[in-house]
Amino acid sequence: MIHCSESQLYWCEECKIPLYEPVCGCCGAKGRRFVKDVRVVFPEEKVLLEILLGLKAGELNEKSLWNAAGNVYYLDGVRMPLSIQRLREMDAGKIRKTYDENRKNMDDTFFKQMIQRFVKANANRYQEISQEALSYIWEETQGMEIGDMFVSFSGGKDSTVVADLCKRALDGPGKKILHIFGDTTLEFPMTEQYVAQYKKENPKTPMISSRNKEKNFEELCEIVGPPSRVMRWCCTIFKTGAINQKISALFRGKKRIVAFQGIRHSESASRSKYERTSTNSKIAKQLTLCPIIEWFDFDVWLYLMTTGIAFNSAYRLGYARVGCYCCPNNSLWSEFLSSIFIPDKYNDFQNLLIDFAKKVGKKDAEVYVKEGKWKARQGGNGLDYARKSIVSYEPCVKEENAFNYDLTRPITEELYELFKPFGTYQSELGNKRLGEAYFTDADNNVVFVLQGRPGQTRCKVIVHREDAFHVKGMSKVREKIDCQITKYQMCMGCKACESVCRFNAITVKEMPDKSTSYTINEAKCVKCTECVSHFSVGCYMRKVLTIKREDKEGTTNA
Repeated sequence: MIHCSESQLYWCEECKIPLYEPVCGCCGAKGRRFVKDVRVVFPEEKVLLEILLGLKAGELNEKSLWNAAGNVYYLDGVRMPLSIQRLREMDAGKIRKTYDENRKNMDDTFFKQMIQRFVKANANRYQEISQEALSYIWEETQGMEIGDMFVSFSGGKDSTVVADLCKRALDGPGKKILHIFGDTTLEFPMTEQYVAQYKKENPKTPMISSRNKEKNFEELCEIVGPPSRVMRWCCTIFKTGAINQKISALFRGKKRIVAFQGIRHSESASRSKYERTSTNSKIAKQLTLCPIIEWFDFDVWLYLMTTGIAFNSAYRLGYARVGCYCCPNNSLWSEFLSSIFIPDKYNDFQNLLIDFAKKVGKKDAEVYVKEGKWKARQGGNGLDYARKSIVSYEPCVKEENAFNYDLTRPITEELYELFKPFGTYQSELGNKRLGEAYFTDADNNVVFVLQGRPGQTRCKVIVHREDAFHVKGMSKVREKIDCQITKYQMCMGCKACESVCRFNAITVKEMPDKSTSYTINEAKCVKCTECVSHFSVGCYMRKVLTIKREDKEGTTNA
């Protein structure tokens, strides 16, 4: 396997291109040490850079321009003086108007010739990485059926490359590997256009979209606040949960599913920890294979330029990464590009951020948003919904191993559903007048009892067997109970629990009245309690909406 630490590029002064090897494979000249990694700068991005640098329209047409880590530009191998920080003060409207006029002077003749030299000079590297990736795919899928595999397709450059490699390695007469497009509803318009183009150019390749049709991003932002770098709840609700549902439906009954992903170590510190082959995935029931995990941006662009396959046009405009337009991980440069090329979506989201900042009491809301401070937001302070994360309890003085709870939501049958991971619900047992619900083990021995009349908010949990909760000690038992009480109070159908359950026992759906239905199929539930313990506080949204502890005995929160 090719290792990430081996990156060192060189620069050919004769051909004006970056090299992977010290000697140019095009002209034979010896290259000088250059940067660790680069991406291609297309003519469309050059037009914008001419405006930002105060150059004449078309002045960069015959210049070799590349972008390195930290969004540093190199012109004919020499670093360019461009301050990204000053972009905050620039008038996007004026730039947009000038861009539309100057684009008429764009000439890609030199660019095409430069790319030809780039491809020829780095032909050995292309052969090395592509053949190694193809061999990996062949070896890892020996004995498997193509009907048990799929490509996780995002419309970005990495998944585009992985999709092409998988088609080359696995497709054959009458068999094509499935693509699942994770439609978060928050993609760039250019991504939507590219996916449509991909389907048109690959009519025999099955492409299925997964989308959370029950939730609206703007409405959720009103309730829980916009996502931040600390808590990107949007990924769980609009991506992971929706894909998991689609996988469960498409591969029902399959013992193992193989997913190909375009994850790369060099993308971020968090992704540098991923394994090339893994079963520890956010999406349950799958073996995940990452064929290009050790590739650099240089390698991805070399592959795209060598093969000539179509890719997302957003990259031509200057985007280094293509995902959701509202992602808190987007760079200042990415946000600046959005203000120019997708102004409607950009302005709508900026207004949403400002309104939220005012709602939670930020004094200078516009400055708070402009400086990107919203990206560091943590918890649910200032949000009404966050109060549901507080669980109020008190030990029962009349009974041993019993706890009284004051709920923020009236008791319904759904409360019983949430306790099924600890025992089997016996609906025929118990005093109905007292609202008793009995739960038993596999031998029909009572392990705990819930007591609370439907429609009321006072609930008692009487524990008979602490081992049913997979912990030792009543304090730990109470923590597990707190987890499920929290989930009952806060559940808004994010589907994180669905994604965690490897046995497809949990079904979460939004009802016509906008309420959430959470059910557990006891025929499938194996009482592993993973859905309880996977999130440290029981509920993913409680983790998102953590608020400061209150100095009150018997009140817990995250």
